[in-house]
Amino acid sequence: MQTNSDVRVTIRVDKNLKERAEALFDRLGMNMSTALNVFLRKAVDEAAIPFVISAKSTGFGPGYSPNDVTRIFESAVQNEIADKQQRSLPVARYDTASNQAFLEFADGTREYIHG
Repeated sequence: MQTNSDVRVTIRVDKNLKERAEALFDRLGMNMSTALNVFLRKAVDEAAIPFVISAKSTGFGPGYSPNDVTRIFESAVQNEIADKQQRSLPVARYDTASNQAFLEFADGTREYIHG
């Protein structure tokens, strides 16, 4: 809802980032404007950026062994699968016996990908 005190703010963002953000916000039931207003209100309420900003590298580099990277990757995959299952979304899997990718649905049915 627009009021007399509303002003237009123009920002530049990467096209891919914008599209991914819009898809996320749509799943959350809001548009980009509402999401940015939520962020701004939270920042003002906390008098801070409402998440950690750090100069510490978040990428892999010195100090990470191949086992560390594998463990982190496996954890990320398991978290993604759990999230999809919780939201009753299909999970992409691979059948090594038939060498085929498939989607596994919440009811256990499989839809093989033919490509």
